[in-house]
Amino acid sequence: MATGPAAGRRHGNGAGNVRIGISGWTYPPWRGVFYPAGLPQKEELAFAGRTFGSIEINGTFYRLQTPDCFARWAAATPEDFVFSVKGPRFITHAKRLRDAEAPLANFLASGLLRLGPKLGPLLWQLPPDFRFDPLRLEAFLQLLPRDTDAARALATHHDHRVAGRTWLEPAPRRPLRHALEIRNTEFACEEFVALLRSHGVALVVSDAVGWPRLFDVTADFVYCRLHGSEVLYASGYDDAALDLWAERAVRWARGGEPAANERASGRPAPALPRRDVYIYFDNDAKVRAPFDAKGLAERVGRLLGRQGQRHSG
Repeated sequence: MATGPAAGRRHGNGAGNVRIGISGWTYPPWRGVFYPAGLPQKEELAFAGRTFGSIEINGTFYRLQTPDCFARWAAATPEDFVFSVKGPRFITHAKRLRDAEAPLANFLASGLLRLGPKLGPLLWQLPPDFRFDPLRLEAFLQLLPRDTDAARALATHHDHRVAGRTWLEPAPRRPLRHALEIRNTEFACEEFVALLRSHGVALVVSDAVGWPRLFDVTADFVYCRLHGSEVLYASGYDDAALDLWAERAVRWARGGEPAANERASGRPAPALPRRDVYIYFDNDAKVRAPFDAKGLAERVGRLLGRQGQRHSG
């Protein structure tokens, strides 16, 4: 599969940046199917980085990484590439957002700031049995740093778990975005949407079986995770589905909202001239994710008038 030079990650046409990619990149079944036969595993990220405008880092969900890992990932990808980074399950699933300051400091100190300008949104995924608790959620959202200076300041409060393997070097201040994915229907309420909007945190549009799919826009960007709407992590998206998601992506990027009844709030999002959009395919079980991502990126590129570009963000 041929890949061309990086293109289309920044665009005009009165639209924000649209970045379409994959959730993770290390999957043995992809070898010889998406990845060329014989491609060394250590070169898979570079190949994926040339194909997509963004990738969601999943390894951070399972364990703290090291500064050297983040440095290698940054070096392997094009200059205008962006990673999103998944927050640790220790915070969301074990601690369940309680007493989160120290583990959050550990996460921020572990090296993700070493991504520099390639650091995109931080994703926080709640478990299905996590019910809406406004007080607990409010306390957690207040902890989240909104720029890299604040993240670095909080990271200095790390504990012994990351001692000797931190990255706290001074760097230019950059905004830091957060997105929250919910998997319990109790969150489908006006109070939850208002809470996210008050903190500028994006509600993840999660396309999956058995989890709420809400289209409420709650931040100056939109974050989507496409898990497979028929079979979780496995079913692909046909031409009609990709056409629909492309139309949604362009409408979001141009500051609007797609027509959808799946909203928890009757109040529209504040008007903006444009929004950045991040869309990740997580339907990796049957090697559909990279091909669906490429198909969606091509459609969005055509809709935004960038014919022949291999991705739109």
